[in-house]
Amino acid sequence: MHPAPIYLDHNATSPLDPEVFEAMRPYFLTPGNAESRHSFGRMARRGWEQAKESVAEILGADPGEVIFTSGGTEANNLAIFGLAGAETAPGHVISSLIEHPAVVEPMARLESSGFTVDRVPVDDRGVVDAAFVGGLMSGETRLTALMLANNETGAIQPVREVVAFARIHGVPVHTDAVQAVGRIPVDFHDLGVTSLAASAHKFQGPVGVGLLLVRSGVRLGSRLFGGGQQQGRRPGTVAVPLAVGLARALERFRDQVESRRERWRFLRDRLEAGLVEALGSEHVLRNGPREAAQRLPQTLNLGFPRLDGDVLLMGLDHAGIAVSLGSACASGSTRPSPTLQAMRVPDDRLRSSVRFSLGPETTVAEIDETIRRVALVARGEFAEDASMIRARA
Repeated sequence: MHPAPIYLDHNATSPLDPEVFEAMRPYFLTPGNAESRHSFGRMARRGWEQAKESVAEILGADPGEVIFTSGGTEANNLAIFGLAGAETAPGHVISSLIEHPAVVEPMARLESSGFTVDRVPVDDRGVVDAAFVGGLMSGETRLTALMLANNETGAIQPVREVVAFARIHGVPVHTDAVQAVGRIPVDFHDLGVTSLAASAHKFQGPVGVGLLLVRSGVRLGSRLFGGGQQQGRRPGTVAVPLAVGLARALERFRDQVESRRERWRFLRDRLEAGLVEALGSEHVLRNGPREAAQRLPQTLNLGFPRLDGDVLLMGLDHAGIAVSLGSACASGSTRPSPTLQAMRVPDDRLRSSVRFSLGPETTVAEIDETIRRVALVARGEFAEDASMIRARA
């Protein structure tokens, strides 16, 4: 008998909320370009504008500051190349050692074209020192990019404090908030950043749509040409159904934010405590901040010293548990996690660390069953043969 599957990889992608799908359905089934002046076009335009207004209200922005994109990667690229002035003479930019590949690779591209890139280290919690970042800034600095919450450990970064230093030098600050939006309250204007990226599929919205918030009055260079949509910053026929889905997913989060956060914290802590009890505190070690307020409520990164991460992941997959060794965008690599390396995680758990990320539908029963199966896999009590695994389950 197959073990019932348990999905604990929501930081990679989350399942589409059925209510979100229903909100999108009319816009998929009815034709209409939001730029057209007939009734079909006006219907599409209303859906588009309502989505922008809803997103802006929830994220503390103005509707004119919302740019819909194909996802977090495009949003990060638009911000980094657009704010750094990639088409002009090279300058200086700042990033961190724990950024997602969607920030790391554009920064590397800037560096290859002559930019100077400072990559800021983190402490053993995986958090940057805002004052250190501020000390790197000068009148030559074109951009500072710092994620709001880390995708692997859930560590929340001092973005607001970095912005305070950036204002002294007039430096734009971009934050990759892909893992934060839909997990914790995010207020664009309160953060004070110049731009912010998010992606719908991280919070039960559709795959293929994200957003970039850009503060009013800021010039953002574009690498796309061919239309005047979205102020020319991201031209092309707008994907109304996807924008509507993103907005509805955010509305669902807003309506349940406190209950979700409280439940996630409870389940996350139950999972960690249960594994420590089952395997021993010396065999289960958390990677990331100790304080609950400094990490995402639904993300838990645990190291299992002396175990091989790839073997552990394979065993958990056979046991019906979907987790990750790190960023899904880099999961094809066998290299150790750059985030954990930056945190100076010891070698005995660097290659055996697993990320558990919960969703709104995760249950107590699933957490308790996960503890049982992880303990069996870690002890080697699940056979490598899949048929034997199913028989034992």
